[in-house]
Amino acid sequence: MEMAYAQAVALKRRQLWLGLLLLAVLVLLSGHVAEISFSKLYQHIGGFASYIDRIFHLENGRPVISDPAEWFWGWKKWLALMGETLLMAYLGTLLGAIAAFVLCFLASQNLTQSKGVVFFTRRLMEFCRTVPELVFALIFVVAFSLGPLPGILALAIHTAGALGKLFAEVVENIDMKPVDGVVATGGNWFHKIRFAVLPQVASNFASYALLRFEINVRGASVLGFVGAGGIGQTLLEVIRKFYYADVSALLIMIIATVMVIDAVTERIRHKLIGLEAKS
Repeated sequence: MEMAYAQAVALKRRQLWLGLLLLAVLVLLSGHVAEISFSKLYQHIGGFASYIDRIFHLENGRPVISDPAEWFWGWKKWLALMGETLLMAYLGTLLGAIAAFVLCFLASQNLTQSKGVVFFTRRLMEFCRTVPELVFALIFVVAFSLGPLPGILALAIHTAGALGKLFAEVVENIDMKPVDGVVATGGNWFHKIRFAVLPQVASNFASYALLRFEINVRGASVLGFVGAGGIGQTLLEVIRKFYYADVSALLIMIIATVMVIDAVTERIRHKLIGLEAKS
């Protein structure tokens, strides 16, 4: 008995070491294919640490925490840009959620009888969420010039594809008995959605939309890098001009904002899920 146990432990240990060896080989192989130079990474890792150290020091060499007023000298302007970023995320999420709400029912096999409509709608949503937001933003910057509008449109399209898929999966997992009941009483397709489907999926839809809003706040901050408005555009400027203290101030402002948004929306989502569980 003891011998069998020892053999089983030895076998698991060999499997573990074999797995780790295979993982190491795959990491090295992928690094080689991607032309990643580990020696260069090792040689210049000190430069990264030096940059992190510099962004937390003022121009006079003192730590940023020693003079918060100097560190956040542009807080009024930065807060306005942060507000613009939040509005971009809000409008992008709202427009994308509305589009996803319409598309998800057409993409659900249990509600839409036409396979062609289901196929086309799913491919459309795949296109919307597969193309990166930055690519959409670059296209819209060329079309509509610099400003928040390209960012809003890019977020809305990507959100429509991502939320549409999540919404459709929720719809396909509903209880079909209420739907059959509405049909039996002579209800049409819209009656099915209003009285049989929405009561089952509304809380999940709201929860996913809030989660997407969190993601879009971070995404809106990055879209400014291509001129699509928000605080990201200012962040790119201070990085290019080597205003080290401004870089850390803006990063901390963005991180703090995202943390607050995440905390608030997480509590709301948990309450929605809890209400659904009770009902």
